[in-house]
Amino acid sequence: MSAIRAYLKGLVEEAKRPAEGVNLSLSELRPRAQPRRRFEDASLKALAESIRAHGVLEPLLVRKTGEGYEIIAGERRYRAAKMAGLEAVPAIVLEVDEKTAQAIALMENLQREDLNPYEETLGVLDLLALELGRSREEVVSLLHRMRNEAKGRATHNVMGNSEAQKIVDIFRTLGRMTWESFVQNRLPLLTLSEDLKEALEEGSIPYTAALELKKVKDEALRRELLEEVKGGLSLRDLKARIREASRKKEEPRPTWHRELLRKLSRLDLEALPPETRKALEAKLREVLAILEKR
Repeated sequence: MSAIRAYLKGLVEEAKRPAEGVNLSLSELRPRAQPRRRFEDASLKALAESIRAHGVLEPLLVRKTGEGYEIIAGERRYRAAKMAGLEAVPAIVLEVDEKTAQAIALMENLQREDLNPYEETLGVLDLLALELGRSREEVVSLLHRMRNEAKGRATHNVMGNSEAQKIVDIFRTLGRMTWESFVQNRLPLLTLSEDLKEALEEGSIPYTAALELKKVKDEALRRELLEEVKGGLSLRDLKARIREASRKKEEPRPTWHRELLRKLSRLDLEALPPETRKALEAKLREVLAILEKR
């Protein structure tokens, strides 16, 4: 977390700004399109209560746009301040271009303690896309090519170019995980089914459980296991349940014995040729002997 804060601080310090912060009316502020998708009611209410008691302790980061100010970082504080009944909040006005504003918003979002793994994955991808000047989809493709080359599955020399090095540097700056770990453990979250994605976003299941549940193709079973994970089923027990379900699915259905019994019930031993009858009677006696030993 400290690495992200240090980088964010550097971005802010590079921006030209007044020596002191200002108080801005809430009516002058407007949120920008930013990485955060959910603002949990419970935590927002708790922040509003804190603001009523102590005020807004950390200024919002904003920039002048038209008739008002765009919030670069601090939308949650802005919403909580409105909820608390404030009319104005402390803010620092930055003179930054759109790219820098977006970078600050992304970095500030990534340092949140309540950031869920899915939001974090999208935030990291958007930061990489911004730094590389590429789309999120192109970044995902580049990361997969890097991993394939690192594992010897491709010879495109991706790892030697400047974009790959920039990706390595960004993950080093973030200090949370390596790019290899991100590809292996986080990119699969992008293809979760909607029910798993929703559960992950609301924080009711860990991302490790989401990745395990992603392997379950039977929708009814997946829904059942999802509810059990929400109820406290451990990752270890979840893996065991999935292995058991997979084993049962792979076992051949025991239909042959029913067919055998059906044929035996219709069998007329007297009508069989002598040699066939003799061989069959010997086998049936063996089966009878085995059954009598039970």
